[in-house]
Amino acid sequence: MTSKFLLLGLSEIPEHQLLLFSLFLFMYLVAIMGNLLIIMAIISTPKLHTPMYFFLANLSCVYNCSTSVTVPKMLLNIQTQSQPIPYARCLAQMYFLILFLELDNVLLVVMAYDRYVAICYSLHYASTMSPTFCITSVSVALTITNIYPLVHTLLMDTMPFCTSVRIHHLFCELYALLKLSCSDIHVNELVVYTLGSILFVSPFLFICLSYVLIFSAILRLHSSQGKMKAFSTCSSHLAVVSLFYLSFGVYL
Repeated sequence: MTSKFLLLGLSEIPEHQLLLFSLFLFMYLVAIMGNLLIIMAIISTPKLHTPMYFFLANLSCVYNCSTSVTVPKMLLNIQTQSQPIPYARCLAQMYFLILFLELDNVLLVVMAYDRYVAICYSLHYASTMSPTFCITSVSVALTITNIYPLVHTLLMDTMPFCTSVRIHHLFCELYALLKLSCSDIHVNELVVYTLGSILFVSPFLFICLSYVLIFSAILRLHSSQGKMKAFSTCSSHLAVVSLFYLSFGVYL
């Protein structure tokens, strides 16, 4: 059984390490501090104690968790020029990375539903998006998103790996690990194409449907000022959705 993997990173040239370390550390600190400021601003401002900002705070928290799963270890490897990562820690990193990525995706769906209710059923918004509903939505999302990474982690734990344990990546990523396996990975691929498609593609389709209905409702408004106000309430969510799926598309 493999006891460890080697994370090769972007470059093994010593002269590049300081530049890479400084760049990734700066980006990591900016992202963490930015999201912490968002969370603190929402908590400390009573006017922001609304469903939309509740979900935004959760989204910021999830983003900080997802980056903290991989970046600190990556920075340590660059600084110490040490590549090994224990087998169990590698699987744990893969598990939490998939979990937080999925949770991010599902929270964007819940936020799209929040905007849909706010614009299409504004009179019922307070009763529909109640505190109980918001907390339950996040709890259900966290429960559902545990399924996919758990299945992959259990499958990966039973797989033999070849003599090469060199991962050509910055962190323990699912597809990079599957390439190192000596066994048949058809079951893993089946899980990716079935369960993975349901959990990643379905939210995207739901968001698209939500915004088709939202834009239809906005276009039916007679006042141009009302249209602008309604659209402005969705602009921040649309920006986050676009950034998430564009980043995910580049990754794929």
